[in-house]
Amino acid sequence: MRNRIDSLAFTDFELYLRPMTGGEIESDAQASQGFATRVRSALAWRYGSQIAAQVITWGSTLIVVRILDPSDYGLFAMSQVVLAALNFLNGYGFASSLVRQPQVGEREIGQAFALLLLLNTGLAVTQWLIAPMAADYYNQPIIADMLRVQALLYFTTPFIALPSAVLARRIRFREQGVSSVVSAVSGAISALALAWYGYGLWALVYAPIIAFAVRAVTLMVAAGVWVRPVFDFRGAGAMIGFGGAMTLAQLFWIIQSQSDIFIAGRTFEAHELGLYAEALFLTLIVTGRFLPPLNDVAFPAYAELHQTGRSLAPYFERAMRSVALVTAPVYVGLSLTAPEAVYTLFGEKWMPMAPIVAGLSLVMPLMALQIVCAPATNATGQARIHVTTTMFGALAFVACFLFGVRYGPMGLVHAWWAAAPLLLIFTLALTMPKVGMRISGFLAALVPALVATGVMAATVLAVRATLPEWHSAWRLALLVAAGALAYGATLWFGWQGVVRDSLAMFRGSPPPLAARAPGDRRVELRGAPKP
Repeated sequence: MRNRIDSLAFTDFELYLRPMTGGEIESDAQASQGFATRVRSALAWRYGSQIAAQVITWGSTLIVVRILDPSDYGLFAMSQVVLAALNFLNGYGFASSLVRQPQVGEREIGQAFALLLLLNTGLAVTQWLIAPMAADYYNQPIIADMLRVQALLYFTTPFIALPSAVLARRIRFREQGVSSVVSAVSGAISALALAWYGYGLWALVYAPIIAFAVRAVTLMVAAGVWVRPVFDFRGAGAMIGFGGAMTLAQLFWIIQSQSDIFIAGRTFEAHELGLYAEALFLTLIVTGRFLPPLNDVAFPAYAELHQTGRSLAPYFERAMRSVALVTAPVYVGLSLTAPEAVYTLFGEKWMPMAPIVAGLSLVMPLMALQIVCAPATNATGQARIHVTTTMFGALAFVACFLFGVRYGPMGLVHAWWAAAPLLLIFTLALTMPKVGMRISGFLAALVPALVATGVMAATVLAVRATLPEWHSAWRLALLVAAGALAYGATLWFGWQGVVRDSLAMFRGSPPPLAARAPGDRRVELRGAPKP
């Protein structure tokens, strides 16, 4: 299929990639329902594949973590800081710019491909060269060897970012979902086999490389967009401008998200750092694994809404409500059951990380709400808001981590408690006016989750007080069941409309149309899935 796109006329290629125009839509109602159906299908595939991939990955992780030691994960976390510090330049922003441009041709695709190749080759060389310096910083010679091998990851990035952007542009996530699952299976099998045969720490190094390579191949085949890189960047100003803004935002995000490990790496022992790193990994499962799919679908969906003149406010409000309904009970529940969860999932040698898990879990719902703000402003061309909020987050988190690190892992937990609320407030203050959402609407969207989570927490505490000293797995199962029952019952009897709306969305029921004034050709959906 090398010449598939080369053989297409330029106008045909634009037709293949461009969003629908008003002239192609038969009616407002049909367009709105069609849009809702596409978003619903995209969410179903993206979340379904993400859940499947995470079940596979976590099944493997829970076996591997019992074979390896906390110090292995501490060393791996040190290397990840360097990877993350360089990865902000990987060019994903240039590929993402293809999603929001009104029209895209073969030349634009080739230019994005060329930028990705140049940047990631440079990153691989840079990481190879600075590997000894990183090893000296951590006083761990093995870090240099790890980083040189991990430089291979950059060569997979162009072949993941480019097809992902092309598929996302048309809100097609089935192919991406299949690719994610196949990649997860490859990584899980590799990690298990390498750990089982005594590769130790290197199981954590080689498995992601194999998984990324598999994902790159499957995405390129699925997208079927085979183009030559175009190193003539004339006319690529909009792409470079948007990609540059996203790159700058990614830099600040990396500083925010990796500064704790970077700062603690020279203060904590490898064992202590491993406990904190794995606690963070556990508590970031939802925000780091299940919110990105929502953002992946939301960005092109918001972009299409914006291009057709529809308001983003009702969709954004529903997104915030949905995120709160999922993250609040999950994280509060994890905080309340941290000892049982850690013992059951990780084993006795990991029990010192239970207080860290409990503390981090309490602040993660705030981070979840903050994370889902970016697609709305980015899709409307307000990338500077994302840059500003990530810069604020970098400053706030670094300052708090520098103060908290002197008090050990729990000092870092308390740093999260201080920085996360500040970042959420700052982000909402900039985002809500741009999407037309009022503070009253935001607070109203959170009420069902807050009340139901409060009832759930009281129930879990009451049940815990009456439980005998059973095995942790049985205690965990009973506490989770009691909390889930209390949460579900509170929502059902207090907010049946919210429950029915969510169930209708997943069943694929047609959304009702909102009333509109005569002559107003914009369509607002009350029941459409909000990205």
